[in-house]
Amino acid sequence: MTYQTIIATIDDHARGIITLNRPARRNAISILMRQEISACLAAWQDDDKVGCVIVTGAGAAFSAGFDLDEFKQVERHAELLESSSRYHRDLWHFPKPVIAAVNGPAMGGGFDLACLCDIRIAAATAGFGHPEIKFGAPPLYTCLSWIVGDGHARELCLTGRRIDAAEALRIGLVSSVHDGEHLLEEVGKLAATILEAPADAVQYVKRAFVATRARGFEESFAMEHDQAFREIILARFTGLTE
Repeated sequence: MTYQTIIATIDDHARGIITLNRPARRNAISILMRQEISACLAAWQDDDKVGCVIVTGAGAAFSAGFDLDEFKQVERHAELLESSSRYHRDLWHFPKPVIAAVNGPAMGGGFDLACLCDIRIAAATAGFGHPEIKFGAPPLYTCLSWIVGDGHARELCLTGRRIDAAEALRIGLVSSVHDGEHLLEEVGKLAATILEAPADAVQYVKRAFVATRARGFEESFAMEHDQAFREIILARFTGLTE
């Protein structure tokens, strides 16, 4: 399948690779990109040629976050909310391991994307932050808190402070940090290690990850994302001008 905003490939080692491909916009996550990620994951869900998925970004950034221009288009608000709700859930419920190869800054929605993956491996140039709090958009807290703990998550969500790859490693947000030129090689090695196990066992473990958090995720996501979108974010962006 051909996509406009992502590159989707399957290598000879059962690794599906999704590359966010809007480098001129620092891989800002648009409505179309979310729809295409959802479509790709749906196509790969039952594809035996895909044992795990790697997500990375083209160019210097992983993702700068959501495409804010779309928030200013009132006529697209329903589509924006629907695509965002579905894409986040599609990532969360995807039945196979997903690894984020964070090749550069992962900000706002890009940070959320990394947190929805099972494992995060970072380049030394990676950075993470929720700057959207500064213009009134509540960040997603729950998944981040499950990874780094309540204290770190609260501080990052409330301050919008950016952290570098070294701090991300220290607080447990990422599993390892590598030179950018070796990042995909190292992530590929990790994926190969995961795929040494039988597929049914790997997918059972992934289902267990989701099942043990499912109730907390759905309830928390509905408040942090769906309700915040309707009551705060879309209303705020309606009045924005360039």
